[in-house]
Amino acid sequence: MTTTWLICIDDTDDIGTKGTGEIAEEIMYLIMSKSHLNSVNETENNIAAWVTRHQLFVHPDIPYTSHNSAMCFELQSALSLSQIKQICTEHLLAESASVADPGLAIVDKLALTHDDVVNLIAFGSEAKREVKTKDQAYQLAKDVNVDLSEHGGTGQGVIGAIAGIGLRLSGNDGRVKGKISVGLAENTDYISLSVNQIIACSGLDGVIDIEGVKRDGEDIIVLSGKVKAVFVHDQFLLLVYQSLDNQTGKKHWCNALKQQLKKY
Repeated sequence: MTTTWLICIDDTDDIGTKGTGEIAEEIMYLIMSKSHLNSVNETENNIAAWVTRHQLFVHPDIPYTSHNSAMCFELQSALSLSQIKQICTEHLLAESASVADPGLAIVDKLALTHDDVVNLIAFGSEAKREVKTKDQAYQLAKDVNVDLSEHGGTGQGVIGAIAGIGLRLSGNDGRVKGKISVGLAENTDYISLSVNQIIACSGLDGVIDIEGVKRDGEDIIVLSGKVKAVFVHDQFLLLVYQSLDNQTGKKHWCNALKQQLKKY
């Protein structure tokens, strides 16, 4: 029988070392490989294998490398909790920076009650705007039956790890790690595609503008640079905005800028 797992890690890196997002992605593929999932590496854009980045509170009292963000992913596996945790732990110990304070949170998503989800989301939301403690993180983990553990240093990463679980559960937080493939060649400045074409070639659920409105399937989007997706309304969506073409004087839809993506 397969279980739907939510797994989140935080505080694994240091300047110049492998990033937390990359480590999370590696763990995800290790679990998928051990689970003999057919979806591994089938496509470049495999939604089942997308890690989301969740921004947490930036404050002098919170140690972090550069941005203080947790990395979370969801997958289905017949592996047991102990097997999942062993894979995660071994990779964290092997790949985390020596000065890092890694935290790991694992939970059976479908075993959570409504109140569990509410409490996790509340903690995640609070962790975006206030300083939380390890004691608070461990108490919450105990209350909602999340497996929470630390794997080096001060273990401060447990706070972000369980906060990331809550933020992913909210369905309205996070940016997808990496860029989304839409057929934009390296030597091409841009490509124009309809929303329907973007969905077909990327595996995304749709396109949403910065005002929160989902765009129609026939809307044309001009894509350039790094194409990024966000996690909103429990969907993986391309974020876009309207830009004015100085030559034609007309507005057209473009994939979001870095500053616009920061909201997520």
